[in-house]
Amino acid sequence: MSTEVTPATGRAAAPVDVVIVGAGFTGLAAALELASQGRGVRIVEREEQIGGLAASFDIGNGKRLERFYHHWFSSDEEMIRLCESLGISHLLEAHETRTGVYYANSVYRLSAPLDVLRFAPLPLRDRIRLGLLALRARRVKHWRELESRTAREWLVALGGRRVYDVVWRPLLEGKFGAYADQVGATWMWTKLHLRGGSRTRSGKETLYYIKGGCEALLAALRKRLESLGVDIRTGVPVEAVHTDDAGVSGVTAGGVFHPARQVLITAAPRLAARLLDHDGAGHPAVPELRRRWSAVDYLGNVCLVLENNRRLSDTYWLNVNDPDFPYVGVIEHTNLDRPERYDGTHVVYLSKYLPTDADLYRMSDEEVFEYSLPHIRRMFPGFDRDWVERYHVWRAAHAQPVITPHYTRVMPSVESRVRGLYLAGMAQVFPEDRGTNYAVRDGRRAGRLIADRLTEDGTATDGTAKDRPADDRPTDDRLTASATGSHDA
Repeated sequence: MSTEVTPATGRAAAPVDVVIVGAGFTGLAAALELASQGRGVRIVEREEQIGGLAASFDIGNGKRLERFYHHWFSSDEEMIRLCESLGISHLLEAHETRTGVYYANSVYRLSAPLDVLRFAPLPLRDRIRLGLLALRARRVKHWRELESRTAREWLVALGGRRVYDVVWRPLLEGKFGAYADQVGATWMWTKLHLRGGSRTRSGKETLYYIKGGCEALLAALRKRLESLGVDIRTGVPVEAVHTDDAGVSGVTAGGVFHPARQVLITAAPRLAARLLDHDGAGHPAVPELRRRWSAVDYLGNVCLVLENNRRLSDTYWLNVNDPDFPYVGVIEHTNLDRPERYDGTHVVYLSKYLPTDADLYRMSDEEVFEYSLPHIRRMFPGFDRDWVERYHVWRAAHAQPVITPHYTRVMPSVESRVRGLYLAGMAQVFPEDRGTNYAVRDGRRAGRLIADRLTEDGTATDGTAKDRPADDRPTDDRLTASATGSHDA
């Protein structure tokens, strides 16, 4: 149990309507929704910059690069609308990209129908099955039809065992490791629908990226939030969320108590549970809430970023179907965005999802780089160490929630049984998978929900309650469909 932090014994900040824990896209979008409705909002973020997993770092000459790779599909309407509302839609650029699969020391294209028919690792009959699989998947009209099945069961039923073993099993094992056989069919169904929607009839895939990267979007978003009066405090870790018999009472961050009767946590559920693990969280619903929030499994991520003086290939996204290769994807960012924007540097991300106690996650940056070199050389025989001008290693302890069958039974609700306490993040975008588009969507939904609750409670913009009887409405442990949107819609 953590050391008790008592609000009465420390310094206190001015009260606000809402304190938001975390300045990723979910927290920022929630703040935008609330501030646009005239509510007083404070964001508290442990990192020195906003953006969460979309934050950037300096690569010299005034250039910035995202720690982890990003792009948007044409279906990512929330991000497109956000750019429009901030007046930066002119920065959005469409790119036709190449994707491929690395299997048995060879790279194969799998974007267009003819690519599938040329996929030599499968006999012709199974190539046809692979091509039909996506069409059959799209016949599923609603994710609830699949919620009881694993991805393995569903994919084998659609395409057969050989197609699964060659194409899908290595991807699931590379992404989820020991959890691969437990991954729900809904996760894969969403991927197939999303990916198919970004391709033309000829199989070409169009993706979107913003000139200047997420850094440009975050700068515009921060400027808008501050113009609306949002108090953004970075470099301040949150130590505790406090409750009393009436509900949430505020948070302690950086040794300062921030009073608020509405608190939104945008961290992974297990991290949120730890913020309630102290004697100052005495609400009777807290023990069960902590148990439920701790039930969602997560995988971490290691991302090796290379700044090369020449490109590895002409492929943007290369899925890895080789169990001996340590990464699940090789993403050559400058085959999406132009290398001229990075002073001619060719930027490559190598990504691996894994438990945080795995050897690769625990290696030093130099060890990760040295360990990866022979594998990169095997994939790209012409590659030489001298190609790498600089490298960077980024880690995220909570990068991917593990989506299992009947996930809705364990998925945390946005509104908790502790009055005024909310949770929103990547564990709750189901049936979609993690992504900035859904972070913005669900952040805004959470903001609207909290704004509605403030109106119902008659809370003033200084965070104090007006003279009104206590609301005895139930707080069901499910999403509130009227404010957050139903998954059945």
